[in-house]
Amino acid sequence: MKFVDEVSIFVKAGDGGNGMMSFRREKFIEKGGPNGGDGGDGGSVYMEADENLNTLVDYRYTRRFNAQNGEKGGSTECTGAKGEDLILPVPVGTTVIDAGTQEVIGDLTKPGQRLLVAQGGWHGLGNTRFKSSTNRAPRQTTPGKPGESRDLKLELKVLADVGLLGLPNAGKSTFIRSVSAAKPKVADYPFTTLVPNLGVVSVGRYKSFVIADIPGLIEGASEGAGLGIRFLKHLARTRLLLHLVDMAPLDESDPADAAEVIVEELAKFSPALAERDRWLVLNKADQLLEEEHEARVRAVVERLNWEGPVFVISALERQGTEVLGQAIMRYLDERDLRIAEEPAYAAALVELDQRIEDEARARLQALDDRRALRRAGLKSVDDVSDDDWDDDFEDDDDGPEIIYVRD
Repeated sequence: MKFVDEVSIFVKAGDGGNGMMSFRREKFIEKGGPNGGDGGDGGSVYMEADENLNTLVDYRYTRRFNAQNGEKGGSTECTGAKGEDLILPVPVGTTVIDAGTQEVIGDLTKPGQRLLVAQGGWHGLGNTRFKSSTNRAPRQTTPGKPGESRDLKLELKVLADVGLLGLPNAGKSTFIRSVSAAKPKVADYPFTTLVPNLGVVSVGRYKSFVIADIPGLIEGASEGAGLGIRFLKHLARTRLLLHLVDMAPLDESDPADAAEVIVEELAKFSPALAERDRWLVLNKADQLLEEEHEARVRAVVERLNWEGPVFVISALERQGTEVLGQAIMRYLDERDLRIAEEPAYAAALVELDQRIEDEARARLQALDDRRALRRAGLKSVDDVSDDDWDDDFEDDDDGPEIIYVRD
């Protein structure tokens, strides 16, 4: 199944039914008075988190969704049928955004959670509603109100406890295969992983955590190079980041340089995400002699000024992976305990999570805007150099200049 984590759709709630104008006419009752009923309410549109879904591919090709309209009122004071609500299932972890205002309508983070995205129209009133002692035969009705319509943007962020960071071929997919039952594709060429993969790591008999493997980053990813930073948003809801570094790259490059690239790209994407707890994991130790381990580790630690935990593993040979898994489980348990006992710590984490969400969304939106300008043949303000401006621009009183460029 194709993995789709961003879609744009249009939803339209049902219109309310019109009120009915009717008068009672029966044998021997020629002037029985008004008996027109009200219309029915229009159906509303809801989003519902479904734990059986893991992609937004269902909304890739069908983009318009309309709820049912309410029926008009009937005679004999019959109320029209209410329009049926439309419930759209989405994966757990979906964020619903108003495409026009960029307002976050809500996050669906729990199975079965339901979010109203378009309210159905209110029903119209029949002429029975307007009868009074001075108006015995009202001919007034009201039409049903139109239902809300919205352009929505759906963003899926996978829900995981631990996220993996690293350059292509750092061994992220191999690591997740070695510690869980997940079987992502593994090969010796860059960008083998094209979509995020999730794996459940069991530690002991009754404890486990979820780990997310995202496509690798390269230098310039924050500006759209390689696969860009499209998938970095999936790390926004993780609780711990593992920075995997290849200790024995095939091109014989310096592992310290590779580690530094990831740190810089992460900070460019979201400074708040760079503040998330992060551990350094040096992988492929089996491809080095034991006497070389210490030198490689020291070089990376000194280059990054690293003060956090450091683990040396071989994901392929499963060396050190069990110790790392147990350390992660202890960290997650202690984190949960601290959240329950220290309100200040819990509040700080909530504030950090919100900053990560805001910065990630702003960064991705900025890149989308630049791509849209590029497709339209225009330059964004950030891409305009001094050479693009005319020397006598001060004499131009016709407003802002639009710069067109040729492909």
